[in-house]
Amino acid sequence: MTTCSHPHHSRCEFCDPLGRMNVAVDGNGDPQALRPQADNPSRRGMLRGAVATGVGAAGALASAGWAGNSMARGEGGKPGMSNHYYVPANDKTVHWGYFSKQLKPQVEIDSGDFVTMETLTHHAGDDFDRMIKGDPGAESVFFWDKSRKGVNRRGAGPLNGKLGAGDGQGVHICTGPVLIKGAEEGDVLEVRIIDVTPRPSANPAHAGKTFGSNAAAWWGFHYNELITEPKKREVITIYQIDAREDKNWAQAVYNFRWTPQTDPNGVVHATIDYPGVIVNHATVTENHGILKNVRVPVRPHFGVTGVAPKEADMVNSIPPSYTGGNIDNWRIGKGATMYYPVAVKGALFSVGDPHAGQGDSELCGTAIECSLTGTFQFILHKKASLAGTSLAKLDYPLLETQDEWVLHGFSFANYLAELGPTAQNDIYSKSSLDLALKDAFRKSRRFLMETKNLTEDEAISLLSVGVDFGVTQVVDGNWGVHAIIKKALFSGESM
Repeated sequence: MTTCSHPHHSRCEFCDPLGRMNVAVDGNGDPQALRPQADNPSRRGMLRGAVATGVGAAGALASAGWAGNSMARGEGGKPGMSNHYYVPANDKTVHWGYFSKQLKPQVEIDSGDFVTMETLTHHAGDDFDRMIKGDPGAESVFFWDKSRKGVNRRGAGPLNGKLGAGDGQGVHICTGPVLIKGAEEGDVLEVRIIDVTPRPSANPAHAGKTFGSNAAAWWGFHYNELITEPKKREVITIYQIDAREDKNWAQAVYNFRWTPQTDPNGVVHATIDYPGVIVNHATVTENHGILKNVRVPVRPHFGVTGVAPKEADMVNSIPPSYTGGNIDNWRIGKGATMYYPVAVKGALFSVGDPHAGQGDSELCGTAIECSLTGTFQFILHKKASLAGTSLAKLDYPLLETQDEWVLHGFSFANYLAELGPTAQNDIYSKSSLDLALKDAFRKSRRFLMETKNLTEDEAISLLSVGVDFGVTQVVDGNWGVHAIIKKALFSGESM
């Protein structure tokens, strides 16, 4: 038996009109909504001891692992049961700009359950008419007049911050958290991204379209390297995406230079320094006809996915860390699996910072920031069951796709612990790509030695000749370098 809490089943591809889950399992053991695929043995060779079978839908959805992705046997809920929950994005279900182990969960689930979660981009105010107007959830979150804000705290800073509550020390609108029953420090949470869909514009004037914003902002890597005047400028580019997903590219609509914006409380924002400020388009000049004949690949993904850290009660959402957070890797999209070390009771998973597209490095400060909805399955791996598996010593966010393992290195693997009480401020001045590459190297070396039983000499040689290291991002305080280890490197192994 399965159940679903989706409020409108006609919009839920995983359930029928009566709320019964309608998910098949393909030959890899992967849940596929009416899209079963053929068996792919290459996805089943990663871990010794990873167990999953291609059984019927109800049994498989509550099974211990996702074949080819599970790196240890998961702790399922009740046998034969799998539930589907729906968490909309509104002023009651989001937290803005921070992670916290003290947050009240929006939903409590068992291992094996599915949760569909709406997410909103914090840059929607760059074009209110296209990205907020007529959308009740977005309107409730972004509401702001002289008397109140829909979501008051925006960041981990003080409530009486000069810029506003939270002081913009963290900017991402995060939906959640989701509490996984039985999760404790030392466990590993596996999060499978089953589906990602764009959030259509609710404005009838833009029916069938979705929009996103790219901000070339003051925190971008480019900002001090501009060669044309004015050299200190922030530029917003609005992109259009087909909400029906008939086209796999985004196109620029127009851009404009940021001008000082006055919020309803009278604070003037000369730069993009506080999230959720609605741009008054009477103060900017829209430049249309830009990036002609350019099609940007649409790669919907979530910049922020992670669990709550234990080191502080309020943690800025911008710098990523060992529990995930603002990783900003465009590969964290549909079909991917993330593994996180659990740091607090219940894990407390949140998701936000939705992107329609991004390149490695996120160079100018942002991606195409675009509201999305994702469906996730959560599998809990208890510490006691991890001995002898590749998850036994996991202390960083690990990404797995059908063809690759992606290991995330940061300037500081756990900056909150390494930099002490002032870590959330100091991280912005202490990060470097050199440190991030060293961290990625150390993690990938250990991964190859422990997962593939290579010697250190073998691992180092393979890392140099067969593994791609890339710049994940240089704009999130704790800079990131990732290592891409292709599974095809080990195609000679017996399955």
